[in-house]
Amino acid sequence: MRDVKVLSVMIRRRYREGASIAVVARELGVSKTTVQRHVPMQERRDAAAAARQRHRNRAEEPYEKALRTQVVRLYGSGMPQHRVAATLGISVEAVVARLEPGQRRSRQEAARLADEQHGRLLPHDEIITRYLEGATMAQLGRLYGVHPSTIRRRIPDDLVRSGGSTPQPRTRSRRVLVDEEVRRRYLAGESVDTFACEFDVSTPTIRARILDADWHGRPPRERPTTPPRPAQPRTGGSRTVLPLSDEEILARYRAGQSATAIGREAGVGCRTILRRIPEAERRTHLQAQQLNRPAPDVGADTIRALRARGLSWKAIAAETGLSAKTVRARA
Repeated sequence: MRDVKVLSVMIRRRYREGASIAVVARELGVSKTTVQRHVPMQERRDAAAAARQRHRNRAEEPYEKALRTQVVRLYGSGMPQHRVAATLGISVEAVVARLEPGQRRSRQEAARLADEQHGRLLPHDEIITRYLEGATMAQLGRLYGVHPSTIRRRIPDDLVRSGGSTPQPRTRSRRVLVDEEVRRRYLAGESVDTFACEFDVSTPTIRARILDADWHGRPPRERPTTPPRPAQPRTGGSRTVLPLSDEEILARYRAGQSATAIGREAGVGCRTILRRIPEAERRTHLQAQQLNRPAPDVGADTIRALRARGLSWKAIAAETGLSAKTVRARA
């Protein structure tokens, strides 16, 4: 195991050499929280202030000014961030860092600008010619890699075909359901499922056209009717008769017996016993614990003597009959 003092010295030396908290944590195999705990707060604040000053000094360099000017010019011309980064040979994060918050475009504005730039590259005359030859807007959108609405904006309104933008609802041809025909074919041996598929209706619809006398399928299942339950007479205000009187219950409770133990002997629950005891006589949960499990009279000297022998807190608690938390509190 590495010594804490040696670790603290190594952390401070590497941090003062200029390594960041993440680099120190990765080199020494510890967490960043451990590194922060061993580096004074004032030293970290001074390092952050020095880093901000280095960033300001770097921003005033001629190369940095020229790069920032190019980023703002290319981005202001409508070029997206990834194309600006590819043109200048830097990362997208570097492009974003050199743009002021007021210079950045929103997502909606960037999407609209990209759509306009993509639309300028589309061959308008070719799109109109293909559309007049019979191609649909969806086919043209797949051909040029754009949405059909983009194709629609490139076609004049007087050339748009009727029904080209909104599909017409399809009408299903359904045969007329004739009751006599259904009954005749059913008596001839055809099934109800065949009628349902042919006429495009449900099976209960076909079943309703067939007379009960001609139906040779499964009879409808009837729900069993259960007889109503007789009303039980209400016995309000009657108390349970206990083998113990209220005076005897109170005397046992005062003697230290719990309500659960009294109820177990009487064959009832502890709540029934508590209702027989006055509110002022009821014990709290802490009083019941102290009464049912009194703490042994073990002093601090005894616990310290056992601790000096090399016993752990858990072993001392097992020997004295106390909990480990009580043993540590009394020591």
